[in-house]
Amino acid sequence: MHVVMFADQHLESLGGAQVSMRLQKRFLERAGHVVTVVAPRLHRDAPDDRAYLDLPSWAITPDREYALTWPGARTDRFLDAEMGARLPVDVVHVQADFWGAFIGHRYAQRHGLPVVHTMHNRVDVGIEATAPFPGLVLRALNAWARRALPGGSSAGRASRDTAPIRSDAALRDRHESTAADGWAFLRRLARLSRAVTAPSSHFARRLEAHGVAESVDVIWNGIDDDVLDAALRAEVVERRPGRPRFIWLGRMSPEKRLLPFLEAVIASGIDAEVEIVGGGTQLRSARRLIERSTPTASVTFAGRLPYAETLRRLADADAVVQTSIGFETQGMTVFEAASLGTPAVVSDPDIAGELGSGVWAVPDATVPALADTLRRAAAGIAAGAPVVPDASIAERFRQSSRTAAMVAVYERAVAAGR
Repeated sequence: MHVVMFADQHLESLGGAQVSMRLQKRFLERAGHVVTVVAPRLHRDAPDDRAYLDLPSWAITPDREYALTWPGARTDRFLDAEMGARLPVDVVHVQADFWGAFIGHRYAQRHGLPVVHTMHNRVDVGIEATAPFPGLVLRALNAWARRALPGGSSAGRASRDTAPIRSDAALRDRHESTAADGWAFLRRLARLSRAVTAPSSHFARRLEAHGVAESVDVIWNGIDDDVLDAALRAEVVERRPGRPRFIWLGRMSPEKRLLPFLEAVIASGIDAEVEIVGGGTQLRSARRLIERSTPTASVTFAGRLPYAETLRRLADADAVVQTSIGFETQGMTVFEAASLGTPAVVSDPDIAGELGSGVWAVPDATVPALADTLRRAAAGIAAGAPVVPDASIAERFRQSSRTAAMVAVYERAVAAGR
């Protein structure tokens, strides 16, 4: 099977979705499938991979980590020309929310190909956390989707043509053609897809409740089988002596709530080692906050680390801290940690519920609540009585099992068009 994946960002850029897609690509190839990954060209050095089809793009962040490709006729022509030598294609897998999604759905529509769409992003929460005027941004995003997606403008014409007919269906169609929230945007994408998947049960159920798709397949983002096996083989039964060790990792942007976490570390007064892994726009602010406040805990900034080293540090930590609320559609880091036997301090109640055991749940979104939970976790760790993750997660989270589940969705989507 030849699977063409579409992403908003190059797979070698920083981000959980990119990590997941790199793993999916490798394990699909290991299973004998062919994968092409279509994404904006990266504006820095990156590993060369023949599976990557880089689209013309321009950088959109000061560090040149992320880029944008405009979805339109010029991009369509470039993509079709580049894909000519890679045909035939069996299925399109869109794992993008913005320009990558538009480009992918346009490609599938032009060539009559089935689409599986993985929803990685709570668009409404993400835009509210990062944009100064989220309502205006969402209206613009929906207007862009109506113009860029296949059938977008025709949907609007159908709505106007049937305006005098006061049937419930016509009213629903008219409302849908002008709806402008995050869920309306995701519904526009799902309508063009034969199957919709989500990386967690809580996000899948939320998508269904908002009418994005009648049925959403739950397929976790996985962990590399080989790296997991190596980490488990190297796991030390005895905890390394010392103060409680907490690790926070991810993209340093407002929706990830790094600064509230550091404020909670300072307020908690815990005597612990705190390691921050990752990079992003809030790194300078985070460093300044720690320098000004001199917390009891030692706080170190490790920067961006290779995947295997990140997993090694997760295994060595006493707890990973997840602080975003409502934004994560899975919360991959805490599942990676649980696979390695490391418990988590979790701010998002949906993610805490999905993990089940091995969680110190933060009762609300305030800094005092997070500080109190950090104190409880540190006390449990120091006493030798931490919470314990569900041992079955390690097997259920393996990428090989996740790839097999996704291939079954591909086969279903292809068969539905025959």
